[in-house]
Amino acid sequence: MTAVLNQWSERPGGPGGHSFGAINGNPSSATPGPPGPPTILREPSMYVTTPRPRPAGKARAVAAALVLAAGSLTAVAAASGPAVADAQVCEQFGSVSTPGGYIVQNNAWGTTAPQCVDQSGDGFTLSRADGSVPTNGAPKSYPSIYAGCHYTNCSPGTVLPKKVSAIGSAPSRIAYRYTDGAVYDAAYDIWLDPEPKTDGVNRTEIMIWLNKVGPVQPIGSKTGSTTIAGQNWDVWKGSNGSNDVVSYVAPGALAGLDFDVKDFVNGAIAEGLATPEWYLTSVQAGFEPWENGAGLAVTDFSLSVG
Repeated sequence: MTAVLNQWSERPGGPGGHSFGAINGNPSSATPGPPGPPTILREPSMYVTTPRPRPAGKARAVAAALVLAAGSLTAVAAASGPAVADAQVCEQFGSVSTPGGYIVQNNAWGTTAPQCVDQSGDGFTLSRADGSVPTNGAPKSYPSIYAGCHYTNCSPGTVLPKKVSAIGSAPSRIAYRYTDGAVYDAAYDIWLDPEPKTDGVNRTEIMIWLNKVGPVQPIGSKTGSTTIAGQNWDVWKGSNGSNDVVSYVAPGALAGLDFDVKDFVNGAIAEGLATPEWYLTSVQAGFEPWENGAGLAVTDFSLSVG
């Protein structure tokens, strides 16, 4: 069953936002990497994690500070607030596994400015996102959580890649937390290829834009609109020189969505960008920031492939 978690009002900004593609009608090298030829890969195969001590028991749910003053012990507890990080990743292409069998990656492929993600459960917070890049080019990075295989780094126990025709359903859930003072898109990526690929660039990228802030837009051009997962979407199509991209852009910001990945895959098939004999290789959810971005968070992520 499809359910929208929350409908937010449209945020100030330009005509859209996009992953690794044409911004304001100017195609950029949509393949992740620093400026250069379109054959540059999104990221090298390098994965390093910096674990943080994990609080035990109820300390993860209630943060307590003990203050010793005038011979008395005062306990101050915060009833709610940001999740305590299980691990922090600041390496440019570092990653860490989550309890649910997913992978959180920093993936700062378009910048050398400091960036960090704090992984907590099956989610993460972009805790540091310094600097900015021009909004008429590619974003700084794609900090994200994923299931499946990304440049040979496969999530633990994944059944992906799996042939689309062999997938009965693929229910997924995503929940975001947004912040002010940044230019970004919040994108859920679905990757498809004719082969059961675990490395390199796939043939087709499906992007689901749940939010966009600032003068950014998807790669290619708007070709129409459609309804998938009970929501209306503007449809954009284009190519980045390495793969085809179809983007489904929500007309207003969504804080989250419960949906079947197969519905969007079928949409791409209807657009002529895949066939049922292709393979679903990975799904990813995160942010593409152009300016700042600290405080953006994926608070929940799940995928089940049947």
